[in-house]
Amino acid sequence: MKNRKKKIFLFITIPLLILIVIGSAFFVFRDSILKKVITKATSKIEKDYDSNFTVKAANFEGFSGISLTDVTLTPKNADTLFNIHKIRTSVNIWQLLLGEVQLGTLEIKTGFVQLTQKGDRKNFEAFLKKDNKESKNNDKKDYAAFAYRIISKVLNLVPTDMDVENLTFKLDDNGKRATIKINKLILLNKELETAIHVQTNTFEQQWKIKGYADPRNKKADIRFFNIDTGAIKVPYFDERYGLISSFDSIRLNIENINHSRGELHIDGYASIANLKINHPKIARKDVLIKNARFDYRFLLGSNFISVDSSSTVQLNSIKFNPYLSYETAKDTVYKLKIALPKMKAQDFISSLPEGLFTHFQGMEAEGSIDYKLDFKYNKNKPNELVFDSNLKKENLKITKYGEANLNKLNSEFIYRAIIQDVLQRPILVGNANPNYTPLEQISPYLRKSVLTTEDPSFFSHRGFINEAFKQSIIKNIKTKKFSRGASTISMQLVKNVFLTREKTLSRKLEEILLVYILENNRIVSKERMLEVYFNIIEWGPNVYGIGEASRFYFQKNPADLDLNECLYLARIIPSPKKFMYQFNDEGNLREFAVKQESFLTNIMIRRGLLTLDDTIYKQQKLHISGAAKSYLRLKVKDSTALDSLPSIEEFEL
Repeated sequence: MKNRKKKIFLFITIPLLILIVIGSAFFVFRDSILKKVITKATSKIEKDYDSNFTVKAANFEGFSGISLTDVTLTPKNADTLFNIHKIRTSVNIWQLLLGEVQLGTLEIKTGFVQLTQKGDRKNFEAFLKKDNKESKNNDKKDYAAFAYRIISKVLNLVPTDMDVENLTFKLDDNGKRATIKINKLILLNKELETAIHVQTNTFEQQWKIKGYADPRNKKADIRFFNIDTGAIKVPYFDERYGLISSFDSIRLNIENINHSRGELHIDGYASIANLKINHPKIARKDVLIKNARFDYRFLLGSNFISVDSSSTVQLNSIKFNPYLSYETAKDTVYKLKIALPKMKAQDFISSLPEGLFTHFQGMEAEGSIDYKLDFKYNKNKPNELVFDSNLKKENLKITKYGEANLNKLNSEFIYRAIIQDVLQRPILVGNANPNYTPLEQISPYLRKSVLTTEDPSFFSHRGFINEAFKQSIIKNIKTKKFSRGASTISMQLVKNVFLTREKTLSRKLEEILLVYILENNRIVSKERMLEVYFNIIEWGPNVYGIGEASRFYFQKNPADLDLNECLYLARIIPSPKKFMYQFNDEGNLREFAVKQESFLTNIMIRRGLLTLDDTIYKQQKLHISGAAKSYLRLKVKDSTALDSLPSIEEFEL
């Protein structure tokens, strides 16, 4: 029994004595150790990053406190990256012995951190270089373990108590400047409070960050708002990208970060009030989202990263469940699913962001809608792309139209195209216009040709063709640019009559919703839609509608056009102002145009729209006899214009 007690005593005492000896040795030699660490860091930074790292004075305070004076990092031949006059911190010794650096307290007095770019030279460029070995191994990372390790290291560097005064962050991007000065930042007893001064070339504000932060338990609840009156303006992006944005407040909540059973769960929510955005690629007006909230659950595993479907996004009264994932188990697969539960149509319309859907302002509706989207893209099998978009309606009825009154398509109206923000001459869409041509007075060849090139399933679809969207997405992903659209005649009609040609997110979203309403509420018959389309589309320089076009090119009425003339008119719809580049100096169709014509003819024969008898006179030369003839007298040497004309592949529908 005594021997057993003795063994237990030794088992406890010996490790304790070892720790005491190590601790004592550390205490005695701690300043020397600190200087060696700084010397090693200085040498490494100079070697790896071609930069000078200096510390004027460094010493321990007590057992775990460290004091540093005038800490500076300056890349060679570049601006100083940072200079801090006074840093005092403490580390958790027990964590340090386990190989982890965990800060207990942090005090920073006076200093700056700056990022500058002068011409192509950045003062932080050397620190962006990646280790080739690391980048090769990144593809094989366990995403959950890697992310948790990074999060833990970052949170360990966030002290439980912090006191920062007069720390300035500066950004100078070739004269585009932003300065964020932290007058004070205090984290005490898990409560965070700040006072921040922001100044740019365009504005000056006082910000405040306040809330709860517990880095050791991986929890936080922080609010970001403006001390002054008015919204918080986002610095730098207005000058750098032309993105003007502001908001009243932001709230970020982190409820849980948990790593277990090979998965990492991150739960919480983020919200923003009165977010205002202005950018020419988004909309012509300010876009305002009054209230937005994202209740998130991020899931990471060994071979996937995802936003779980239990997450919710709320935009005003619109609330839906998103699911996004990036998977690398076998192939690289991207997935997106959106589920919008059944909601009142009026609530949906009223919740649309102001400025993004201007043509819907004042619109009123009855009934309800729900929506589902299923998208899947396998990088190694692009042709197996999944795109399933399904909007369901129940007793949906538009009782009052907004700015875009779709009913006007059923009566006479004035159409004015808008090109580069300039209103073109008015065109009367109605029988009082001598050039107006009813559908039955348009050559059947032209109707068939245009439907073949622009929208073969026009009379059967409801505004959209899922397969066309799929093929458009596949091609755009493969080419890494927007090289193919998926517009139907319905979409072209809505864009021309109610919207503009501007390439903005607002215009495209409005087009999609207006087309759905037009096609799914039986507002206008398909025949009437096609008739209006034929009478308003651009067919040449200041040439609108088939009545004008048939006379401009052939001095004929639309009913008298032959097959060759109809094939020609159908082919030039995508680039009507460049019709002259279809011809060579002798006035004959170029080789690429002849190939397009043959390709289109074969498609129509294959689909039963033409017979061999229809093509008897097809070998006759296309003769331009109208006013368009004067354009052909110009010698064509512009290869750029030729490259911009549609290729044969674009006619393969």
